[in-house]
Amino acid sequence: MRATKIMANLHVADIEAAKGFYTDFLGLTTEEFNMGWVARYTSPETGVNVQLVTGDLTAAEDSRISVATDDVEGAYEEAQGLGFEIVHPLTTEPWGIRRFFVRAPDGTVLNISNHRD
Repeated sequence: MRATKIMANLHVADIEAAKGFYTDFLGLTTEEFNMGWVARYTSPETGVNVQLVTGDLTAAEDSRISVATDDVEGAYEEAQGLGFEIVHPLTTEPWGIRRFFVRAPDGTVLNISNHRD
C-alpha cells in the first residue's frame, strides 16, 4: 500500500465547541469541510491539518487516523491477505469516499480511503 496523505482524527464531543482552539490557537483557519460529525481544519500557509470527529456516521468504531491512498481496493486486498482485522468493510459512502477501516496490530483503527473525484 502507498499512503499519499495521513491525517489525525481527533475525537471531540462537539465540533463547534472544539474548533476555536484549532482554528485560533493553532492557525488551522481553513475549514475544508464540515459534515456535522466530522470536519477538517487546515493551515492555509503550511497545509497541515486535523480532522475533528464526534463519531463516525457509518462505521461501528471510530478511526484515529485517516490514510489516503490511490489504490484503496489494492490496500483492502493487502490488509486481508496479511490477516489484519477489517473493522469496517470496503464501502463507497454516500458522500463520495471509498474506504475501509483496519485495525493495526497495536489496536489503532485506521480509515484507509480514496476520494473518487
